[in-house]
Amino acid sequence: MTFSLNPLAARIRTARWSETFPPAVLLSFLIVALVLAWAVAPGLFTSHNPASGVPADKLLGPSAAHWFGTDHLGRDLYARVVYGTASSVTSAFIAVVIGLVVGGLMGLLAGFLGGWVDVVLARLVDVLLAIPNFLLAVIVVTALGFNTTNAAIATGVSAVAVFARVMRSEVIKTRQAAFVEASFLLGGSRWHILLRHVLPNASRSVLPLAVLRFGLSILVIASLAFLGYGDPPPASDWGLLISIGKDYLKWPWLVYAPAFVTIATVLSVNRISRWLRKTN
Repeated sequence: MTFSLNPLAARIRTARWSETFPPAVLLSFLIVALVLAWAVAPGLFTSHNPASGVPADKLLGPSAAHWFGTDHLGRDLYARVVYGTASSVTSAFIAVVIGLVVGGLMGLLAGFLGGWVDVVLARLVDVLLAIPNFLLAVIVVTALGFNTTNAAIATGVSAVAVFARVMRSEVIKTRQAAFVEASFLLGGSRWHILLRHVLPNASRSVLPLAVLRFGLSILVIASLAFLGYGDPPPASDWGLLISIGKDYLKWPWLVYAPAFVTIATVLSVNRISRWLRKTN
């Protein structure tokens, strides 16, 4: 009898594993892990120099020697995509941290303190939400200067309002919970309750949003680089590679390769965000 139950138990465990980690989620994690590995140690994935090439090998199609082909200067496009990952990923991370810290703090204070603090911060958030994110990013990066770091700061500023709105709503909902009221009745201070009870519970819904904004930040920063608001050549940001490739339409891999990597990364991050939201 024991042996007859083992296959059934194995199938049940497999079914539960598939429900918890669908194949699309596992594939998304693999893609994101590969991108992060490119950002941390690009030299392990290619031996080509992204900044120099062989003029005789210019505009070669994808092959075993050059997986993504070569550009107009004979540089290996795969190497340029791999080495450009660090800038794209780091910039997106900076943008998410700025939006999470500043927006999360604004929403936390507005939702917990209420009163005039909530009114002032809510009106500020409304003003930021009234401006399209990409337009706000363009305005900020124009004021700060054209480079990838400033593009990351601009993208983070454009995300502040979203984090503030979500955090505020979660704090208000958590503040009304029974365990928070019980802590007040037991004599807990406002800051103890804020840090011990409200913040940990309210931040659960912010994690999927942070992951989602990470993918969106990659897209926004790539768009800014495409328009020339990022680092100038010979940088190899994904958006800059697409911008350079658009001038050579007879050699479409110059656009397809960095665009495919960007799209695959953003879609994978979005899929992970949806999975986190469901499991949360």
